[in-house]
Amino acid sequence: MNKCLGCLKEISSETYCPSCIRTLFDKNRNIRPILNFDKNDFLKKRIELADKFSISGVQDKISLKIENNELIPTEKNGLFILKPIPVNLVPQFTEDIPANEHLTMQIAKQVFKMKTAENGLIKFSDGELAYITKRFDRVNDNKLRQEDFCQLLNETPENSGNNYKYDSSYEEAGRMIHYFLTASRIEIEKFYLQVLFNYVFGNGDAHLKNFSLIESSYGDYIMSPAYDLINTSVHFPNETRMALDLFNNFETKSFKINGFYKRIDFIKLAEKLRINWNRADRFINDFVMKRDMVIELINRSYLKDIVKSRYLEIFKDRLKAIK
Repeated sequence: MNKCLGCLKEISSETYCPSCIRTLFDKNRNIRPILNFDKNDFLKKRIELADKFSISGVQDKISLKIENNELIPTEKNGLFILKPIPVNLVPQFTEDIPANEHLTMQIAKQVFKMKTAENGLIKFSDGELAYITKRFDRVNDNKLRQEDFCQLLNETPENSGNNYKYDSSYEEAGRMIHYFLTASRIEIEKFYLQVLFNYVFGNGDAHLKNFSLIESSYGDYIMSPAYDLINTSVHFPNETRMALDLFNNFETKSFKINGFYKRIDFIKLAEKLRINWNRADRFINDFVMKRDMVIELINRSYLKDIVKSRYLEIFKDRLKAIK
């Protein structure tokens, strides 16, 4: 049996199950689920389109649209973002980066029921796998208004330097939710869960631009679906545990003693974000209770066995920290 390139369930085909075709490709059952170009074609197209569209981040990526039931590169009106194995980065296990992001996003969606950007793996014409995600800021040919937390906090290279994406704390970012959103009591919990998730799953690069507010169908703003979730510690084992500090000019006694965040730190963050401690306690316990579900998805993923072991090792280590 093969594994669905979306949900990772066992299937008879070599690409996607019917459900993932519907959710990822807008119910277009006739779409060709394999790209009609290879990695070299991607790199040529990436250079060609470099100045014609803007997708934030440093990893090579291009925008895709559907035309005649084919996914093709485009400079405008793209519905998907394609991210292959990086060619400019030299971390550990580079070839597993697409599978890592896919697995981490699927864990968030399937196990923890987080609203995420729809995503999957997809094959180039030569069989190499890349990560593909559907843009959630496009609805019926309309572009929804979206503001990332760098914009909300007015953090720019001009006023904060090259480190502007990291020049804040999760406490400060969370305050923006209470400041800007009418439904902040609901949305702050989504933000909190995402911060906690990034810690448990070793995402040391969850910076300000990886959190956004987006226009809802009612015209107000809500937290956007989660995106760019990846266990970066697999590839950069010496990086810091979190991209931002949890707090503004504050450390718990636990952190001062241990040098890393533990359960008490996330309980304190919840207090500062005006989240009831019972709710925070429930969120934290959920990660421990769903341990076996996470392990099952790791084992079903497209990561190499050695990378699965490393991914699982990091997950178990973070669980110990928050118990």
